[in-house]
Amino acid sequence: MKIVFKIVSICCILAFAKACKKAPEEVIEPNNKPNILWIVSEDNSPWLGCYGDSIATTPNLDKLASESILFTNAYSNAPVCAPSRNTLITGIFSPAMGTQHMRSAYKIPDSIQWYPKYLKEAGYYTTNNSKKDYNTSDKPEVWNESSKTATYRNRKEGQPFFHIQNLMTSHESRLHRDSVPRYHKPGDVKLYPYHPDTPEMRSDYAVYYDRLQDVDTEIGKILHHLEKEGLAENTIVFYYSDHGGPVAGTKRFATQQGLHVPLIVRIPEKFKHLTQYKPGTKVTRPVGFIDFPPTLIKLIGADIPEQFQGKPFLRPENEDNLVFGFAGRMDERINMVRTVTDGKYRYTRNYMPYRPYGQPVQFLWKAKGMQSWHQTYLNGKTNEAQAAFFEARPAEELYDIQKDPYQLHNLANNIAFAKAKQELSQQLTQWQIQNRDAGFIPEAMLQELDTKGTIYDYTHSDAYPIEEIMALAQAAGSGNQEHFSRFLEALKSNHPVKQYWGSIGLLHLKENAEPAVSDMKQIIFKATPFTGIVLAETLYGLDEKKYAFEYLLHALDHEQLMVRVQALNALDAMTGIPNVFTPKFKELANKIQGRKRPYDARLANYLMTKIDV
Repeated sequence: MKIVFKIVSICCILAFAKACKKAPEEVIEPNNKPNILWIVSEDNSPWLGCYGDSIATTPNLDKLASESILFTNAYSNAPVCAPSRNTLITGIFSPAMGTQHMRSAYKIPDSIQWYPKYLKEAGYYTTNNSKKDYNTSDKPEVWNESSKTATYRNRKEGQPFFHIQNLMTSHESRLHRDSVPRYHKPGDVKLYPYHPDTPEMRSDYAVYYDRLQDVDTEIGKILHHLEKEGLAENTIVFYYSDHGGPVAGTKRFATQQGLHVPLIVRIPEKFKHLTQYKPGTKVTRPVGFIDFPPTLIKLIGADIPEQFQGKPFLRPENEDNLVFGFAGRMDERINMVRTVTDGKYRYTRNYMPYRPYGQPVQFLWKAKGMQSWHQTYLNGKTNEAQAAFFEARPAEELYDIQKDPYQLHNLANNIAFAKAKQELSQQLTQWQIQNRDAGFIPEAMLQELDTKGTIYDYTHSDAYPIEEIMALAQAAGSGNQEHFSRFLEALKSNHPVKQYWGSIGLLHLKENAEPAVSDMKQIIFKATPFTGIVLAETLYGLDEKKYAFEYLLHALDHEQLMVRVQALNALDAMTGIPNVFTPKFKELANKIQGRKRPYDARLANYLMTKIDV
């Protein structure tokens, strides 16, 4: 018996030692998991004292940062709420699913899960208060509560919680309502160098500093209640914004100011083993929203799902991370931009460089600062940096964002930076191919695909030759005449996406597309509407206005919203719109859906104002 007892004892000791040796420090006992609180503010760049902003009045966030890890290179993957939140909730880049356009709400495969599901399965009480805006069909079952009254306080005793508190106080709309600053003086603010120094612009800045001060006060109350409830030492706190902005030319645009966000993560002493960063550390490693879901799952000690495309960021093993960004249609304006940063450089591709950023968008133009910037440009009183927003863009951009954070000096054609450009360009191409980027598909076609299944199914099939389409689209953006035959060949193909980009290539060639006029006239009424509209705009530029106007007038009666929106965008690029369009503009402009004008109504109303109807 003694021998048996000794053997059993030795085995137990060895087993215990082996278990201790194998257990990684990230593993958390089921009854000792951290609570996790995400505080999300709307529409703001890092205009905070802890980020070195001397104008900001943010004592609560500054204190939080002193106790936390502060990330200096954190980015939303999209510069507007719905696509950025779509990437966050799925852990998948929106262009991989066709959900990159603002408030498009296209379906995604049922197999793609939302990250709260994994927390719920791990025993967490999941709550969201209260914005969703996930740009696709809702999955309410992933939350225990999701409403304006949702709170972690309704959980079972001892149950860990994951709670999102979304703060609307800093939303762009506050610039429309709160035109008079209360706390900050317009004369004290420091304008971005691409903004003209107008009273309205200064007022917008001051008002927004006021709103961030209010956000800071709200966050102070949230943290105070957490402390008062005895939860602070058991709760990991994240603070971040859903994208950059909101002053003119930031939100909606895939630039440094549109994508750069604050990110502060406080990890209590009890859970310090979950990170190698000490409180008060400033981390320069680039981090994107795509990295948030795997970081979250890592914190609770669960296995990271294969669908997640990002990397956990609370340990320094992935210091060389890249952050990819994208921008598609923003409200009523069509666009396609892809960008990547390594924290030092930002490389950007503009697939529609012939369209300026500064096209009037109804919601954006409500801000007095935006109106004053546009008027200053129209008056010819902007400098080169300030005028660039309203003019055609280069197809490629490269900026040293450490030295040039406002992206004033494009280095894309500077031979001294050729290596940096090539490396980031290759990474961006690889990322787009890997994700089978759905952004190359015109949105009218996305609408059709969504009625038949999912966009994802199409883009991940042989029917979508992504590498060929990407190469064609990049050639189209170059405006280089040597690609003329390539564009014409694509236009004559039977592939709808190739036809579309072939037509865009001809549009960008302007007068150099003249030899294709006869072919375009033959094809325009046979092609898909999204290609026909581009051909109409091209023919207009080649003084074939009859064909252009006849086609576009017909397109405004199309049943698909995005065909009408595309046609109206094309008309906005023209001058001398004939009176025959006026009745149609009036008809569209009077449409109301709920309390809002749909996108075609907004554009029709703008065009009526533009032609002084």
